Amino acid sequence: MEVVRGLLSLALLIASCLAEVNSTEDEGKSNCSASLGGANMAENHKALILQLNPSENCTWTIERPENESIRIIFSQIQLDPDGNCQSENIKVFDGTSTNGPLLGKVCSENDFVPVFESSFNTLTFQIVTDSATVQRSVFTFYYYFSSDISIPNCGGYLDTLEGSFTSPNYPKPHPELAYCVWHIQVEKGYKINLNFTEIFLEIDKHCRFDFVAVYDGSSTTSGLIGKVCGRVTPTFESSSDSLTVVLSTDYANSYRGFSASYTSVYTENVNTTSLTCSSDKMRVIINKSYLESFNYNENDLQLIDSTCRPKLSNVVDFSIPLDGCGTIKKVEDQSITYTNIITFSASPTSEVITRKKQLQIIVKCEMEHNSTVEITYITEDDIIQNQNALGKYNTTMALFESDSFEKTILESPYYVDLNQTLYVQVSLHNSDPNLVVFLDSCRASPTSDFASPTYDLIKSGCSRDETCKVYPLFGHYGRFQFNAFKFLRSLSSVYLQCKILICDSSDHQSRCNQGCLSRRKRDISSYKWKTDSIIGPIRLKRDRSASGNSGFQHQTHAEETQNQPFNNLHLFSFMVLALNVVIVVTVIARHFVNQRADYKYQKLQDH
Repeated sequence: MEVVRGLLSLALLIASCLAEVNSTEDEGKSNCSASLGGANMAENHKALILQLNPSENCTWTIERPENESIRIIFSQIQLDPDGNCQSENIKVFDGTSTNGPLLGKVCSENDFVPVFESSFNTLTFQIVTDSATVQRSVFTFYYYFSSDISIPNCGGYLDTLEGSFTSPNYPKPHPELAYCVWHIQVEKGYKINLNFTEIFLEIDKHCRFDFVAVYDGSSTTSGLIGKVCGRVTPTFESSSDSLTVVLSTDYANSYRGFSASYTSVYTENVNTTSLTCSSDKMRVIINKSYLESFNYNENDLQLIDSTCRPKLSNVVDFSIPLDGCGTIKKVEDQSITYTNIITFSASPTSEVITRKKQLQIIVKCEMEHNSTVEITYITEDDIIQNQNALGKYNTTMALFESDSFEKTILESPYYVDLNQTLYVQVSLHNSDPNLVVFLDSCRASPTSDFASPTYDLIKSGCSRDETCKVYPLFGHYGRFQFNAFKFLRSLSSVYLQCKILICDSSDHQSRCNQGCLSRRKRDISSYKWKTDSIIGPIRLKRDRSASGNSGFQHQTHAEETQNQPFNNLHLFSFMVLALNVVIVVTVIARHFVNQRADYKYQKLQDH
């Protein structure tokens, strides 16, 4: 009986698919260029089968009077396989013509299912073919949608090492005209295994109507792994730590949809343990085989704060915040270290003896010059293993509109008036609330490589410019302001470079708490937590037209600055040469005039 039911459902599925193919063909093979949507405003979707000839340039415009956007999906594209992207392509524009903003360009070499959305109620797409005589066809369908109306459980973000998700309404029929995107992002070093326990979608040889697409990366253009439909149970594996899954459905034949789950596998080689330190956490990876060699279970691992639990996969993964989970901070010898301990919480079999080795994993991050050093101590009875690695501080520098430091200026280059007040902030991205940023020195240069000349704004924590004001210590932020200027005999670009120190606020003897040292600069070479930040260029507004391009290139600017004296010399030489030519011409002309003045015209005598 179950077999009969299965055959019956399969027959119905195939019949409905054939019906949709026929109805799609009834909608017609669209002529080259057309205006769509205007004839039947009640129609909220349409499918097109486009048969293309060589050397064509066709344009279609879709328009909707209501305040709705348009989504267009090119679910099957067959173009000249040997054609290049310049001579044969599909372009999609936002608006009523090809003069609107370009939403995207598609060629035969693209490895994804192209999907585009208009910002308003009009969209235009253009197909250009080359002269090659090959079979070309494009299947596309579009529909109108409102961004204010969303489908529940349609897409989302998944960031755990394992999880599951389903199509909307599963196991009931999926909604029509749905476009759902799930982004899976796990920790660095992992790969993702994706398993579909069921896919029940409309059957089609090319999966043109309803389909699931899986991409190897964080977006729908990062490389198509597979595109499936019908009744299948596929599996997929990513090449990195991210995966993207898309469900696209049309306007007919809704079925159960899909159900999927995923797991993560750590792919980097870890013999025993590994430790990496970032600006706000320590990450410890422990090989499960290493634990099994001591008859330990990964569930018995704990940090100083036992409520902080690891993530479990084929390895044990601890993500330890620098300001939590019992992490201990220590300031000594001009360095800051963060330490935590991983122990085993299992109770011994006896109060007197044990046959298990007492294993402790002591993890330690030490901050160094523009980096961090990671040290792992593994105590196994009398055995100690050390592991070292390197990392970097995460600091940024930005310009702000006012002294409230709320709105960042994103323009680059930033055009300013001469003598305009500029507000600069250096930020430390770290979770430790007891750290403070100190501006030790800041200098300006007309070039991004900070070659001579340079100009000191701050030195040894002291203002060296009369307009420069350094703000008091304020946690993870170092702030100052100054008035805009330009360098003489140089283009009007200015770059800023700041050297900062990072101290513990409780250390009252630290360099940060000493402030300005005007008489002598204290040696800061022993300070391990220092780094550089650079920003620029800043340019004068009157030079905006001269640059001709807001994306001013640093290298070009440097070359122009270096070549300027050479160009001035050429100009001076040309002027001297021109003056000499004028003098010579004047002398010759006057001589010729004097000669002509000696001649008299005489009448011919009559014979």
